[in-house]
Amino acid sequence: MVSRLLIGAVLLYIGILIVAPVGAIVHGAFSRGLGAFLAALNQPDVFHAFQLTLILSAAAVTLNTVFGVLIAWMLVRHRFRGRGLVNGLVDLPFVVSPVIAGYAILLLFGRQGWFAPFVQVTGIRVAFALPGMLLATLFISLPFVIREVMPVLESVGTEQEQMAHTLGASGWQTFWRVTLPNIRWGVLYGITLTLARTLGEFGAVLVVSGAVSGLTETATLYIFRAMDERQYLSAYAVSVVLGAISFGILMAMEGVKRRLAEERRLGTDNRRRRMALP
Repeated sequence: MVSRLLIGAVLLYIGILIVAPVGAIVHGAFSRGLGAFLAALNQPDVFHAFQLTLILSAAAVTLNTVFGVLIAWMLVRHRFRGRGLVNGLVDLPFVVSPVIAGYAILLLFGRQGWFAPFVQVTGIRVAFALPGMLLATLFISLPFVIREVMPVLESVGTEQEQMAHTLGASGWQTFWRVTLPNIRWGVLYGITLTLARTLGEFGAVLVVSGAVSGLTETATLYIFRAMDERQYLSAYAVSVVLGAISFGILMAMEGVKRRLAEERRLGTDNRRRRMALP
């Protein structure tokens, strides 16, 4: 009896927080029929917003994957002065508000910012332009690949890499043929988390972009503007598309998570076998 009450309470809680809002958005998007839904999406501002969102997400995922793997490898495989500080800074985006991150970029690259002379000399606009939006997106999505790859690197150990070096493999060959295959599911899981985070980013991008329609407006910023201008159908339609994309990413994450858990289990078993050897 008690277990049934607990299950019912959990389902009610999830229904109120997740199912009801999602249902309301879907109902609002299709309240005037499929034709009105498609017409709301078939607008130049909507196309540009999705295009900019995908560009920022693709760039952030690529850069944070490359540098995330390098940072994870450095933190796991090396001991150096300041390692604890670097390891702590990796988690900074988890505790700092995205709005503060966007404001910090303005303080650095705005008209009166620290790097304003560099901006004036080079003519490269950062604040209220694509470079600033990319910096904000990179900041808020930095930790995911690092935090997913680090435990995998720790579980696989260094024996295979040492064997590859002994057989004459270069550092790049060892990484490409030994290290990367061992951490591939951790990397993929980090990529899916990074993509999900970048697609839904709002606060930092809002501050640093200026949210200029057709120029620096992402999909989330378009939803914000559409709601402010009482274009509710357009806001609902874009929300449904973003939600569908997020659901697809969620399903991909579940598949990668199972493979990652299996890989970690195998790594743990192999480590126990090595410890058991005389």
